Amino acid sequence: MAFVPSHIVKKTALSTTLIANSFLSAASAGENRIDLIRPDAPALADFGAHKIGVTSRAFLHKDQLDIVSSDADTLVRYDRPLPVEIWYPAADNTTPGGTYEVTLRDPNRTATLHGQAARDAPPKTGTQFPLIVLSHGYPGNRFLMSHLGENLASKGYVVASIDHTDSTYADQNVFGATLLNRPIDQRFVIDSMTALDGPIGAIINTDSIGLIGYSMGGYGVLISGGAGLADGIEDLPFAPPQGTLRHNVSGTDTHESLVDSRVKALVSIGPWGRNHGFWDDAGLAGLRKPTLLIAGEVDDVSDYDAMREIFTHSTGATRHLLTFENANHNAAAPIPAPLEAWKFSESLGYAPFDHYADPVWDTTRMNNIAQHFTTAFMDLHLKSDHDKSGYLDLIPNPKNSLHALDDNGKPTAEHTYWKGFPARTAVGLTFETLEKDH
Repeated sequence: MAFVPSHIVKKTALSTTLIANSFLSAASAGENRIDLIRPDAPALADFGAHKIGVTSRAFLHKDQLDIVSSDADTLVRYDRPLPVEIWYPAADNTTPGGTYEVTLRDPNRTATLHGQAARDAPPKTGTQFPLIVLSHGYPGNRFLMSHLGENLASKGYVVASIDHTDSTYADQNVFGATLLNRPIDQRFVIDSMTALDGPIGAIINTDSIGLIGYSMGGYGVLISGGAGLADGIEDLPFAPPQGTLRHNVSGTDTHESLVDSRVKALVSIGPWGRNHGFWDDAGLAGLRKPTLLIAGEVDDVSDYDAMREIFTHSTGATRHLLTFENANHNAAAPIPAPLEAWKFSESLGYAPFDHYADPVWDTTRMNNIAQHFTTAFMDLHLKSDHDKSGYLDLIPNPKNSLHALDDNGKPTAEHTYWKGFPARTAVGLTFETLEKDH
């Protein structure tokens, strides 16, 4: 070990302390930001030209099965509440900036998030924008992917993010309710958004819709896109009672009713289910919408090998797989962990930080990469912007994205094989594409 003079050690320690204190001071002042774009972010991660508005709505899906209150003898029905957060392009004179008061993974804690959206700002008029629906994990809430909500709204989308009843931090309940309701909730929110009256309803292009889901939200997105569940899955011990999960089984009329012709593209991040046999090959072959899958290479919740099988066996759709090497289940989707989540939780037995963060990857970095690819994918399929296809035409080997070599075998810093990525910044990523079978 090299010798370091004591006065330098003291100075370094003092500097580190000052930096740490400065960070904590800024964070404690409420700077849990969801809108950060790193200097090394890929090209399409940056915010778009539109100012952003945000508003809340509470939809009510009438006469639905209440799985929490049902049992092997009695099925109970109720009116199912589904709050949503809606981001949208706002009027040009909107002053950017606003906050969100949110419940954390430990439901006894709250945090204030800061972003660019202005609460209840007038929407931009004179044109219509495609609709994107966001669907969180189990548990989660409508703010878990709020970085995508704001980012996509700035690029000309109306984005509706669902609070899935029985599956949020505040009301997490039996898993069977989530298994049944995810695709049903997604379809209902699409129908509710496209039927909206008023200024926001007037700016929605009801024929151009995308779905984005994370974990159990990704499970629901695949079902909504045509990948019906395996026959007999409704009889598993943790399925909802009386075989009600058959609603989502491949080949049933009820499953087919979930597949909406207005939906043009799907993004499924860390989708759960194949690792527990919820899809067989025939069910996956029913997927019929262009799909972008995003996964962590060491995901031990949804299992990376199982997600690769979703990618390889969904032969009825053109699909892409973006892999974050050495990332676990929290890849790409969650917002950066709010400061209030860093402290150990007695009720959870761990710091809620672990629900948002990845041990290897910086969350903002993953968010920016997800924003980039989601923008390219949705612009291509929802706006017919074919110039964006070049951002999806990538070679699978990340080594080739480090740099190009000149005639003398030396790296050229200005070139990258991945469009939109500065040189050397695609390290740790792979991107693969499979065309649908004809």
